[in-house]
Parts: sequence; structure tokens; C-alpha cells
Amino acid sequence: MPRPRRLLPGLLAAALVLGGTSASSGLAGTSGRAAGPATPGAAGIGDPYFPRDGNGGIDVRRYDVDVAYDFATGRLRGTTRLRLRATQHLSRFNLDLLLPVQEVRVGGRPARWSRPDRHELRVTPARPVARGDVVTVLVRYAGHPGRIGWRGERSWLADDTEVVAMNEPHMAAWWFPANDHPRDKALMDVEVTVPARNQVVANGRRVSRTVHGANATTRWRADEPMAPYLAFFAAGRFEVDRGSRDGLPWYVAVSKQVPPAARRRSMDLMRRTPAVVAWTEEQLGAYPFSTTGGLTTGLQPGFALENQTRPTYPVMGRAYGETILVHEIAHQWFGDSVSVRGWRDIWLNEGAATFMEARYAETHGGPSAQRALQRDHAALSGSREFWDLRIDDPGPDRIFDAPVYQRGGMAMQALRHRIGETDFWTLLRTWLGTRRGGNGSSPQFEALAAEVSGEDLDGFFEAWLRADEPPARTAANGLV
Repeated sequence: MPRPRRLLPGLLAAALVLGGTSASSGLAGTSGRAAGPATPGAAGIGDPYFPRDGNGGIDVRRYDVDVAYDFATGRLRGTTRLRLRATQHLSRFNLDLLLPVQEVRVGGRPARWSRPDRHELRVTPARPVARGDVVTVLVRYAGHPGRIGWRGERSWLADDTEVVAMNEPHMAAWWFPANDHPRDKALMDVEVTVPARNQVVANGRRVSRTVHGANATTRWRADEPMAPYLAFFAAGRFEVDRGSRDGLPWYVAVSKQVPPAARRRSMDLMRRTPAVVAWTEEQLGAYPFSTTGGLTTGLQPGFALENQTRPTYPVMGRAYGETILVHEIAHQWFGDSVSVRGWRDIWLNEGAATFMEARYAETHGGPSAQRALQRDHAALSGSREFWDLRIDDPGPDRIFDAPVYQRGGMAMQALRHRIGETDFWTLLRTWLGTRRGGNGSSPQFEALAAEVSGEDLDGFFEAWLRADEPPARTAANGLV
């Protein structure tokens, strides 16, 4: 995600394939693995920033989401099937969903359900689910996501001709039941039904489009697991282009709501996506997914978002150039492939993506990233507000504040200067390679940096991430 709510440029797979999991029904007694009394799964995954995010006792392997959206009324109707594995002997478990529920089934049997609060769906199967068993959970639901707020967020973005499900850190619960935290990634298969005059764009690759009467159902499938907030769909009238570069398929779209001149400019920029992906591969290693692309919406989100394989963008003026593409495509590595362990670690995503903007500039005729770092350090040294935020623990209300992005990017370049080119790029590639498809935290990144470089970097990271004053202009801080 670029600077939140405003655009400020410059500032393991096989184990997750369902066929490899237990074929049992998921009801206690079918596998013989149940031992001891069944207990409830926790109502949160354990992230202190958002205690109700995610859930305990379950590991979702796959989502099959089938939704229909009515533009005239703003009503969304859905049926989602979750294929999940019990990580404990479960008497009940929770899912995250904000829409009204109509029916829940577990392992094909009707299940009892309740709503302890608007965010939580508590599911009690007919029989407990044994630890290690895999079960299908079906949830039917319907409601008006545009009318729903949660924790001050109103994530639904739509008008009477276009809808885009995009936001961070929360989006899934507005349109499908989820284990809504980046620690639990799963495969996504999405079907969206809307009037046939509209098109649908989502993550991954388009599998089919079937017209039935006045409506059409479009199916998209992602080949790699993703965090729930990265799942998206857009429906509306779009200009579309597609192709392949070096064997990597790409698919881009621009809303026809965008005025013609801006639409041409946006499509030209969208078509640059495969070239920017290729450049980023040269820096960070192989692209972690099987397709790429992007979508420019005619709505006005005020930000772009790194939806996996297909980032979404607002209408962009001439000033933005490729900077915003570089940022969101860098997130495919930092944020999508390697996701945060907890939301306090967000600087790893945003700092790395902001650094890659500076790296792109220095390799495309702009100033060196080190010169940009020294310039920004000098310009911001007198800003108490800029340094008065611990970016490795900014707090839930400040995870998208400007210092998380810019100070995070400055820290990355300073680290590059401090440990040298070879160790720095080895660090990034090792981090991304060993954690591909998983998660990571700031302490883990700091430890790897020390290991790769063989240097004591405690003072460096203290100065750049945690101190409440500008880092001193020293070699130890990467500034000389």
C-alpha cells in the first residue's frame, strides 16, 4: 500500500494442496486422533493490534467464494466454502464476517452458530472436530457491506456502476468469512455474479465466464496461497489488455468511468507492469507468483493496494509516473509473498517498497538512493513529529503514518550503505527466499541482517526504528 489514504510518491505450496490433506469428514472419531476433551478455538489469532482478527484452532487451506452483487441496492449475497484443518481438538471455532448469516454447515451437517459480536461468527459443529482433521465449512450470508462499519473502518468501495473490494488491514470480512490475519494464508477461488454488461477482475487467472440470462458469472483462481486482506474483486465496465512476458502472463484493466485522456494514460502505465516486474526480479529474485497485472478503478479510494498478483490503483496524474507501480509491485515480494507476522511489523512491507522506489530512481537516471537518503535526513532532522514514532511498533492507529513508509525506506538504504552492496542484497534475497509464502517479523529481519553481515547492528536498528530523534550522521548509522 502506498502512503495511506493519499498518494505521496517519493516520500508450502504442495502442503497446501487439498488432495494432500486428510480425506476424513473432520468429525471427531473419524480419524482416531481425538485425545482429551474438545475445547473452543480462540476468538483471535493473537495479534495485540487487532485482538479479534483471525481465530485460534483452525488453519484454512482454501476458500471457494461465490458472491452475487446488486449494484442498484448494494446487496451482496454469498456462499463460501472453507476447507480448514483443526489445529486442536475443537468443540467450536470462530470465523471473521460482518454480514448477516443465513446458514452454516460443517462436514455436510447443519451446525449451530451465533454472533457474540458483529465481527465474529461462532460455529459449533454437530460433533467436535479432531485435531489434524480437514473439514469443509459452508457459510451462506447476505447483506449490504456498504452500510457496515467496524472499528471506525468502512471498507466497502462502490457506486451504482462499479465495485472494488480493496483495503488494508481489513477487507475480507466485508464479503466473505475468513480467518482474517496474514498468518493464515490460503488458496482462493472466487466466483462473482453481476449483470452481464459488466466485467469482473480478481486475483490470479480467469478460469471462466458464463452468461445466464441477464447475468454473468466469472470465476478467478489464485494458484498460490494469500493473506485474506489481499483477496479482491472488482466489477464494472473495464478496458482490458493482456499478454505474456518471458512466460509470465499479465492482465490489466482500467475502468471506463475514467475520462478518455486519463484512461489512456492509466492503461499505458498498467502495461508497464510486466517490465517493472522484470526489473524487480533483477533486484530481489524470481517473481513469487504465476501471473501479474493491475487494475485502475474509476472510484476514488485515495490509495493503491498490493492485492496479490493484481494491485489496484486510483486514477493517476502525469506526476506519478512509474513510482506507484514500483511500490505496489515491490509489495508482491515484501508483503504478499513474505507477509508480516504481526501488524506491528508493517515497516518491513512499506519501508522495503519505499526503498525500491529510490532504487528504481537511481537505476533510471535519478539521484542515487544514498544521496536521496542524505537529502531527506537533512530535511527532516528538525521534524520532531517525524521521529517521534517507533516504526517497528507504531500502534494500531498509526500503522500507515508517513514515517513508517519514509523512515522505513531510509532505514533500508542506510542499512545498505552500512553493510555494503553484497551483504545487503544477499540479506534481501535470503529473507525473501527462505520465507517465501510465509511470514516474518522485525526481530527476525534484524537477526538475519546481523547474521549475513557478521556485524553487531543493535545500535543501527535502535537508531532507525526505535529512537525518538534523528540518527546521528555517522558511518555506524549508514549516513557517512
